[in-house]
Amino acid sequence: MKTSGHRGTAGPRAISVAVLAVLLVSLGAVAVTPAQAAPAAWSGRYTMVTYASQKGGTSPAARLPESDISAVFTMTTSCAGGRCVATAIGPASSNPTVPNPLSYSWDGQQWKIAYDWVWQCPIGAAGQSQWSPAQSFTYYTPQPDGSLRGMWSTDIASGACRGNVVMPVAAFPA
Repeated sequence: MKTSGHRGTAGPRAISVAVLAVLLVSLGAVAVTPAQAAPAAWSGRYTMVTYASQKGGTSPAARLPESDISAVFTMTTSCAGGRCVATAIGPASSNPTVPNPLSYSWDGQQWKIAYDWVWQCPIGAAGQSQWSPAQSFTYYTPQPDGSLRGMWSTDIASGACRGNVVMPVAAFPA
């Protein structure tokens, strides 16, 4: 019985067709723009919670005890040119360097924001503070129950609180 030398292997043409099929499927998957992939607009009143009691990270500030922080914000979403932005209107931070309002961009899976500000690091027992440059990144992922959950991460560039701090965040319809 004579056998072919290609027994059990795919020929070059079959491999090329398979690779082309995978590429076409992949291209189709990334052709969806963020606006097209957006869930229902993030609009209405939401109680936004920062779980500061659960914070972690490399900064000494991550080890300081802190209570959770919450406030009610009115969210409004607008989409134009394939980009959706949700703006949070509500109480300003006690730190005047935090942008207000905050505007979150939709990336196809989550609402996210990045911003520069100045971290207020408590030093000493007399309520003194050291101010250090910081960059924060926050994301909120929509959940099936209508809430959003995510993480807030801050890199503190210098000073006594140098390092990073991470905290879970959530937003619940109010």
